[in-house]
Amino acid sequence: MDDSSPILSVKNLAVTYKTRKRDIDAVRDVSFDIYRGENLGLVGESGCGKSTAAYSIVNFLGPNGRVKSGEILFKGEQLRNRSEADLRKLRGADISMVYQEPMSALNPSMQIRDQLAESLIAHRGFNQKDAFAESLEALRKVYMPDAEGVMQRYPHQLSGGQQQRVLIAMAMLNNPSLLIMDEPTTALDVTVEAAVLDLIAELQKKYNTATLYISHNLGVVARVSDKVAVMYAGEIVELAPTREIFHNPMHPYTMGLMRCLPDVDAPKGTRTLHPIEGRVPSPANLPAGCIFAPRCQHAEPECLAGHPHLKEISPGHQVRCFRAWDWTAVKENWKTEDLVPLKESCPDRNGNTEENVLNVKNAKVYYPVPFKTVGGLFGMEKRSYVRASDDVSFSVKRGRTLGIVGESGCGKSTIAKAIVGLEPLFGGQIDFLNVDVSKPLNKRGIDTIRDLQMVFQDPNGVLNPSYSVGDQIAFSLRRFGTVPPDQIRAEVERLLQAVKLDESYYNRLPRQLSGGEKQRVGIARAISTNPAMVVCDEPVSALDVSVQAAVLNLLLEIQNTRNTTMILISHDLSSVRFFADEVAVMYLGHIMEIGSCESIFQPPNHPYTTALLAAVPRADPDAPHSNIRLSGHVPSAVKPPSGCKFNTRCPFKIGAICEQEEPSKRDMGAGHLIYCHLTPEDLKNKII
Repeated sequence: MDDSSPILSVKNLAVTYKTRKRDIDAVRDVSFDIYRGENLGLVGESGCGKSTAAYSIVNFLGPNGRVKSGEILFKGEQLRNRSEADLRKLRGADISMVYQEPMSALNPSMQIRDQLAESLIAHRGFNQKDAFAESLEALRKVYMPDAEGVMQRYPHQLSGGQQQRVLIAMAMLNNPSLLIMDEPTTALDVTVEAAVLDLIAELQKKYNTATLYISHNLGVVARVSDKVAVMYAGEIVELAPTREIFHNPMHPYTMGLMRCLPDVDAPKGTRTLHPIEGRVPSPANLPAGCIFAPRCQHAEPECLAGHPHLKEISPGHQVRCFRAWDWTAVKENWKTEDLVPLKESCPDRNGNTEENVLNVKNAKVYYPVPFKTVGGLFGMEKRSYVRASDDVSFSVKRGRTLGIVGESGCGKSTIAKAIVGLEPLFGGQIDFLNVDVSKPLNKRGIDTIRDLQMVFQDPNGVLNPSYSVGDQIAFSLRRFGTVPPDQIRAEVERLLQAVKLDESYYNRLPRQLSGGEKQRVGIARAISTNPAMVVCDEPVSALDVSVQAAVLNLLLEIQNTRNTTMILISHDLSSVRFFADEVAVMYLGHIMEIGSCESIFQPPNHPYTTALLAAVPRADPDAPHSNIRLSGHVPSAVKPPSGCKFNTRCPFKIGAICEQEEPSKRDMGAGHLIYCHLTPEDLKNKII
C-alpha cells in the first residue's frame, strides 16, 4: 500500500445503541482520513462521541452497540461486518489501542513480562524466550527506568506513568499501522505527560505509524497532532490542519472551547474565561436544526430550522455551520474586548487586609509503616515513617489565594487535609485566625469548623446519594446556625443561584447531576457557612474545559464578593496562574519554592519549577517547546535522598553538595524564596 492512500478512511459513519425504549444514534455522519505517519486529534467535551467513533473501528461497542451505516476502510479493506476472528487478528497486530485508564487494560494477576509476551506469541508466533527478550527491548524503547525490574512486577507495583508506558510498549510491539490512543495522559502528572507525549512523537516518527489521538486537552492536541477534528454531540463540526484550527477556528464551538482555556503565560486578572453555556445534549434528545444552536451566542432563525452539512471552506478546512464564512468580525471582537472588571474586594471583616488568616509553621505529617526488626529475631524493632509533608511553612493573607503545585505524591493534598483537620500533625503548628488548630477535627471548636471549609476533588465522595441537593446544603446551614430555621429554604435557593444553579435543583439527587453541577453543589455547601477560608483540592481536574472555566470563574467571583481566603491545590499550572496570588511548589513533602505568582512563573525559579513549567502543554502549535525533562521517579518518602531532596532528578545538579547538604533558602526579594544550592544568576539562566 502506497503512502498516498489513507491507512484509515471513515466515511459517513453512524453508530447506534439499542435501549429498552428505542435505538439511539450516538454518532452520525462522521468522516475522516488518517495517512501513514499522521496524527489526527479528536477533541470535544464528554459525551460528544469521541471514544464511540474510535471504538467502532475495531468493534468495541459492546453487545448493544452497532455500526448502523457508513464505511470503515483500513488499508483499503472494509472492516464493517468482519468476523470476530478477523478483527481479533487485527487488534494488537495491525491496529493497537492505548486506553485512558491503564489498570483497566492490564491484568492484575499477571507479571508485566507475561502480558507483553502474550501479544508476540499470539500474533507473531514467538517462543517465550524470544518474546521476553523482545518485550524487554520494547520497554527500553519507551525509556522505562529499570526495565528488567519492571518485567518482573505486577501492574499494581507500577506508577501511573509506568503503567501507561507499558501500554504504549505493548501497543508498539508489533509495529502497528494504526495506533488509537484514548486520553492516554489525562490521569498523569504534567511532567509524566510531557515525557509520554515526547515518546509518542518519537515513536510515530520512527515507525511512521498513523495515530488517532482522543483528548479533551487542546494543549496536548496542539502539540502532537497534524490535523484536528472537533466533535460535538456525535458529529464532527470542524476538521482542519492543526495550525489552521488554532489560528483560524471557524465553528463557534471550536472558538468556545478555546475561550475556556486559562493561559499559563497570562497573569491573574489579565484574562477572562468564557464558559460555553448549557451542556452537550443527550443523543436521545437532540435539538432540531443545528445541534449547537441552543448554546451558540450567534444562532440565527435558520440555525434553529435547518441542519448544516460539513462543507469545505478552504483547502482541507471543513466546517458544519451556516455562518462559517462570517466569523472574522466576531473573532476580532473577542480578541480585543475589554476584560470583565473584577469587583473590588470587600472590606476586611476586621478592617485589616494584611492579616494572616493562616500560618503553617514547620508542619509535619508522617504515616507509620510496619515495624522492621533490627538485630535478629530478638532484636529491637525500628519504626519507619512515610514523610508525606515534612517541615512545611507558609502563610496566607486575608482575601488572597495560595496555589500549591507539584507532582502526585509530593504532599499537596496531605498538607491541605492537615489544615482542615482530616490528618493529624506529627509535628509543627497550624494557626487559623489566631487559634491553634493543630488538633484533629473532632477536637476543634464549632466556630473554627464553620470558618474553615473544603472543596474536594471528587464530589461523589462527599455527596450522600440518598439525600437531595437541597437537604444536604440545608443540613450544613442547620448544623452551624447560619440562618434562622424559617429562612433555611430561601438561603439554600440563594446559594444555588450563587453557584449558577436554579431552585429546581433543590429536590434533585446527586445522580441526576453532571460532574460540573455536583462540583458546584460542593462549592455551595462549602460557602454556606460564610467561611473565612476555603481549601480547594483539585476542584476542576476531572471536568471538561467549559465546566472548568465556569467553576474557576465561580470561585473567583466568590472570593471577590466575599473576600474569602483560598488555597488552590492543582497539578494544572494554567489554572493556578489564572486564579492564585501566591504559589508554593512542593516536592517530596518539602517546599522547593514559594512566592508571588509573578515571581514563580518567571525566571529565576527553582529547577523543579522550571521542569514543571517546561512540561505545560500550550494551546498553540507554534509555541516553543522546552526540552527540559525530568528523568526517573519521585523517590520514596520513607527513605528520601540526603541533601537536596530533588538531587536525584535535577537536570542542573552541580555536584556532591547537592547530595550531601540540604539547601538553605535563598531570599530573592519580595517574599520570593528558593531552596537551592545554585546561585541566583545560575537560577536565572539555568546554565551551569
